[in-house]
Formats: sequence, structure tokens, C-alpha cells
Amino acid sequence: MPKVRSKGFSNPAQTWDTRFSTDSYIFGTEPNVWLSQHGHLLQPGSRVLAVADGSPIGVGKAIKLARQADVEVNFQVASAEDFDWKVGEYDAVVAIFIQFADPDTRTTLFKRMTSALKPDGLMLLQGYTPKQLEYKTGGPPLVDHLYTEELLRESFSDMNIVELVSYEDVLREGTQHSGQSALIGLVARKTSGGERQ
Repeated sequence: MPKVRSKGFSNPAQTWDTRFSTDSYIFGTEPNVWLSQHGHLLQPGSRVLAVADGSPIGVGKAIKLARQADVEVNFQVASAEDFDWKVGEYDAVVAIFIQFADPDTRTTLFKRMTSALKPDGLMLLQGYTPKQLEYKTGGPPLVDHLYTEELLRESFSDMNIVELVSYEDVLREGTQHSGQSALIGLVARKTSGGERQ
């Protein structure tokens, strides 16, 4: 799972390792609700890439949790620049709250995520909208790191957008995503020809 460097963090790995250096799971141990609600879109045996899901300490904790659940996961810690982005490799790419990426990094990351999808592959993305700055229940305090429907439509304009919804909900994902939240969810499919139909 590639980790993205952000201009907001001078040392991203150290920042996340510090946050994850606790016995508790700061984002909880239950699956992300939005992803669970869309789990039926992922077929058994699919190759799925979950991006930006941890630092060395965070991944160590995820490995422990996966073992407890008797689940096999191929964990990798790499920057977005160093990760081996294979073109057309995955049936789905999942990106849940990867909003520490500044706009330039985000543009590059979104392009790499799209290119990594097989034809007909799915992009599943959840994040915060700018209204989240009012709630302060998770996410970065930087408006240019947050998502709008317009931004996501433009970023994934070469894909078929199956679902794009802004909504509010109460999150209960550990201590870091907790309380009333302004959210956005995207499901987009890469067309067989690589272009939007």
C-alpha cells in the first residue's frame, strides 16, 4: 500500500508512525462503513489495491489485525514515487481518506491509481468535503486537500462515474474519525477503451 508524501508533512513516515505508536487502533478495527456498503462491487478473487493505508508502524498493526481475522494481505510500505505502479494490474483501487496529499501530489496519485486499473476496473474513493472544516472531527485542516464533486468529476473525467455523492454522517472510526462529518463518495469504472463513454 503506497504512502504518499505531502507538503503538509515534513516527514510523513515519522508523522504517521508517531500517530500509530499507541496500543489502540486510532482509526478503529471495524471496516470503513462506506467501503463495506460498496463491498458487493468487489468480486471474490479480485486484485484490489488500497492506497495510502499506513506507515511502517501502522502496517505492523494492520498485519496483526489481519492475522487475528485470518486474512491474507500483501502489505507494502512505499512512497507514491517508489511504488511499482503496474499499468492495468488491479480490478479495483480503494482510496479511503487519503487527503493528506496536496493538490499537485493528488493529481499525480489519481492518475497513477487510474492507470493501475484493468479495463472495467473500479475506483472506490471516500473523503471529506470542505464543510468538514466546520466539524473538525477528522481530516486535514486544509481546504485544498478536501474534495468537491466538481474536483472528483474533473479528476476522473476519463472514467464512467457510477456514483458520486456528497453527504453527512456520524463516523465512529476510532478516535481520529469520530463525530458528525461532511463526506463524499465516488465509484467510477474504467472503460474498456480507457475513455469515458
